[in-house]
Amino acid sequence: MTNLNRRSFLEKTALGFSASFGFSNMATALFANAEEKYKGIPIGFQTYPIREMLGKDFAGTLKTMANFGYKTTELCSPAGYAQSGFGFLGKLKNAEIKSIISDAGLSCPSCHFGKAEFTPDKIDKSIEFAQEMGLSQMVLSTFWLPKAVSLNDYKIESEKLNKSAEKIKAAGMQAGFHNHDFEFKMLEGELIYDVILKSLDPDLVKLQFQTQVIQLGYKAADYFKKYPGRFISAHLSDWTTDKKEASVGEGIIDWKDFFANTKTGGLKTIFVEMNFDKFEGSIKNINKMNVKR
Repeated sequence: MTNLNRRSFLEKTALGFSASFGFSNMATALFANAEEKYKGIPIGFQTYPIREMLGKDFAGTLKTMANFGYKTTELCSPAGYAQSGFGFLGKLKNAEIKSIISDAGLSCPSCHFGKAEFTPDKIDKSIEFAQEMGLSQMVLSTFWLPKAVSLNDYKIESEKLNKSAEKIKAAGMQAGFHNHDFEFKMLEGELIYDVILKSLDPDLVKLQFQTQVIQLGYKAADYFKKYPGRFISAHLSDWTTDKKEASVGEGIIDWKDFFANTKTGGLKTIFVEMNFDKFEGSIKNINKMNVKR
């Protein structure tokens, strides 16, 4: 049954309940619940691209994003990103941050943390913040290693992350690792990203895939199939053939292939990460796609 026919069927069924039995509220709930079940993973947004807007009007900007149709958000740690545009969050108590997000109609299951926040002397404090925020995912933004390193350096950093992830798991959350384009380069005859995946404990650390690497020829769906169950999240962005940012669904990425393999990859959350002017078009395009996620 196509999505259009399915929607028509559900609408008629709902109207039938309402007309025949007077259960208008039941009919509305039936339709809404069926649609939500069909869609699956809610679409969220990463806060980094709009950090300046959030700093000027945190509550108002979150409500704008919710009005676009976003359901969740992914923060950047107030401590780790204080010098990168999130210092304003340090002026608020964690309970206040959580309340403002909730009042906007959003939930916040995930947050990015800097490398220093996952060190032995800082990990407990980071976990405390995550627990107070009600997070289920703590994502390391990357290792931020200099260019003049070896594959062994990446393996060492991966093992450090495994150790931090043990504590995160014990605290009831999932650790994650976010890629940038520099992990998709060859070093000593191997792709850095593949070496990182082989070095990370599959149970302790899941991956957050950034679709921007399509510019380098790498597809998220291919990795979901190559490493099933290894991913927890993804950052969505789309790009034209000449590498210009486009709203999701208006670039070169095959989104039907992407969403068809999210379950295989293991994704629990999805966040659009683009310039502000692309956010509204992206969520509208995603909601129009006849895909399961």
